[in-house]
Amino acid sequence: MKRSFILVFLAASIVTSTTAAQQTDPSRLTVQRIYGSPEFAAQPFGPSRWIADGSAYTTLEPPAEGPGREIVRYDVEREAREILVAARELVPEGADGPLDIEDYAWSPDGRKVLVFTNTQPVWRLNTRGDYWVLDRDSGELRRLGGTEAKPSTLMFAKFAPDGGRVAYVRENNLYVEDLATGAISALTTDGSRTLINGTFDWVYEEELMDYYADGWRWSPDGRSIAYWQLNADSVKNFYLVNNTDSIYSTVTPVQYPKVGETNSAARVGVVGAAGGPTRWLQIDGDPRNNYIARMDWAASSDEVVLQRLNRRQNRNEVMLGDARTGRVRTVLVEQDSAWVDLVDDFVWLDGGKSFTWVSDRDGWNHVYVVSRDGKQMRLVTKGEYDVLEVAAIDSKGGWLYYIASPDNPTQRYLFRTRLDGKGKPERLSPARETGTHAYDMAPNHRHAIETYSSLGNPPIIRLVRLPSHQPLRTLVDNQRLRSKVATLSRAPVEWLTVEAEDGLKMPGVLLKPADFDSSRKYPLLFFLYGGPGHAEVTDQWGGYYLWHTMLTQKGYLVAIVDNRGTPAPLGKRFRKAIYGQMGVIETRDQAVAAKALLSRPYVDPDRVGIWGWSYGGFMALNALFQHPDIYRTAVAVSPVTHWALYDNVYTERFNGLITDNREGYDRGSPLSYVKGMRGNLLLVHGGGDDNVHFQNSEMLINALVAANRPFEMMQYPNRTHCICQGKGTQAHVFDLITRFLDRTLMGAPRRGPAQERAAAGQ
Repeated sequence: MKRSFILVFLAASIVTSTTAAQQTDPSRLTVQRIYGSPEFAAQPFGPSRWIADGSAYTTLEPPAEGPGREIVRYDVEREAREILVAARELVPEGADGPLDIEDYAWSPDGRKVLVFTNTQPVWRLNTRGDYWVLDRDSGELRRLGGTEAKPSTLMFAKFAPDGGRVAYVRENNLYVEDLATGAISALTTDGSRTLINGTFDWVYEEELMDYYADGWRWSPDGRSIAYWQLNADSVKNFYLVNNTDSIYSTVTPVQYPKVGETNSAARVGVVGAAGGPTRWLQIDGDPRNNYIARMDWAASSDEVVLQRLNRRQNRNEVMLGDARTGRVRTVLVEQDSAWVDLVDDFVWLDGGKSFTWVSDRDGWNHVYVVSRDGKQMRLVTKGEYDVLEVAAIDSKGGWLYYIASPDNPTQRYLFRTRLDGKGKPERLSPARETGTHAYDMAPNHRHAIETYSSLGNPPIIRLVRLPSHQPLRTLVDNQRLRSKVATLSRAPVEWLTVEAEDGLKMPGVLLKPADFDSSRKYPLLFFLYGGPGHAEVTDQWGGYYLWHTMLTQKGYLVAIVDNRGTPAPLGKRFRKAIYGQMGVIETRDQAVAAKALLSRPYVDPDRVGIWGWSYGGFMALNALFQHPDIYRTAVAVSPVTHWALYDNVYTERFNGLITDNREGYDRGSPLSYVKGMRGNLLLVHGGGDDNVHFQNSEMLINALVAANRPFEMMQYPNRTHCICQGKGTQAHVFDLITRFLDRTLMGAPRRGPAQERAAAGQ
């Protein structure tokens, strides 16, 4: 006992001394420097808004003196700066200071500004709060909602096309407020916890709306509003238990449809902006087993366009609905044997005679132009590469601007091509600037606000002229952050490819210590996400780069490989290989990647670990349980442990219906392989996770106990999926993981037969 205490004390002293040394050495990173201080925070910019004609943009800046932020206008060509809204103009009567602007929007004529403040979360994002309107001519500042609106209850406020009214959602009902008179008209009155107007339930927001939970649209003429209504009366509740905010537990019910369970019934209606009855679109089929996943006005105030998915999400119907009669007709059907993707890059052309469409029907994501009746379809982009995003469409000039990277799946560049599909694409992003480029295009397509970064190099934000891509000025240089990063001890990264079982090339990257010596043996840590929502091998700033660099300073190799099933721009065959077997193909691909790196003489085969968050946690568990011959250690944060425990929209899209594919669900689940575990496991989860419920980890804990497998775990009470709420939480999480890796991977002895038997519980 005494010897153990002394060893622990000495180890703690060594860690303390090392940490102190690192804190005095600017080239050495620590968890506290990364997550416990703003030292490596990027310089903020925006939110920015283009002026309608593209001649200028507005952004937020601190005033010369005092608190708050001001809305400032910059002329594009002349660089003239003008304060449009001073902080002192945003001080409500009786308040001590100006409103904290979290977002803002201009009226069509630019004479009024809508300010969003005092925000609160509904699900993932802060989508409810207070809205204030400032009249720049009169100086009047008024809070919307009248006397009946409670604080932080308004959602998705938007100016009418005439600028004289604002509509918004309050407590699941739609309202229109006249800015001249203050009169408020209720467009719906039946809203409740289970009858939701103008916004969405948990699963629609999370899985179908891509975090844009705005469930209503002004008509172009401002006379009508089209909106979603969801009836969630048959959706079962999942209960989140809070044990820490009072001496008795409180329970929060969340409408959460798990795999195979009943959904909300969704429909779309059109209501007059002055009130009156709603005209519901006459859409056939069971509304609880079809999803109305997109809706907008169809280039006029006469028709609404919809995208409707079936329950399996392998069929997307584009429908046009008559706003006066409610009659609906289907003009285009997109189908796939696996799943289809929703189209957000949907733009009307030729005065509404045609629209743009994105499809992988030829094996690659490409842009098409489709006639309004759906009878004619023209391919615009051509070749064996994926269009990742439509940046802008210049219908007058006849140009399509898009993001792609035909030669390197880890990078992102701006291209343009003729809308008629003729000629060759033109790359606009400079060839000398390898990495990732993102663009906010001006309405006239002559300029853009560009954000450029690469792995290990913080972002630069510039104003550029198009199509020449001539930089006009730098808006954010992040020079302070760049100087900090430049002093860090680090080595150039190695970009690599690994061949999967079917011959497809998986992109990867390897981070090495700055003093790398190929004659030494190093522990190897894999990081992954691995799922269809996100690619991790990208040549850009961000993610866990600094923490991974800190690990290389400790002597780790850190590898990231995007397996099949991730949205790397490598074609449909790469992305959809996992259909019906989530966790199966991906786990094999990661094992292949691990074996490829294990063939290198400097990788220690007895010290290979893997870690991930969410889908990555799910993958880390599968890797450790199914390939104990490869992985010694795994860290699983907020993991799914069986897809039957997750929401139905996401899971059924990629795995099919559980009634048709129970075997596929079980084959991909870590719970099916617990007995194969040998090694070290750290399980981390937030007790208030409304996305991947703590239930997932509890199921795993029971299975590990039943199989007599030792493990370590940490639950963070009431934290959500990000485990980011509360002072010091992020630093605590990564310090926990770092210490676990140092103990089980960095300082671990070589494994012999006795250690193998002990790890297996024998």
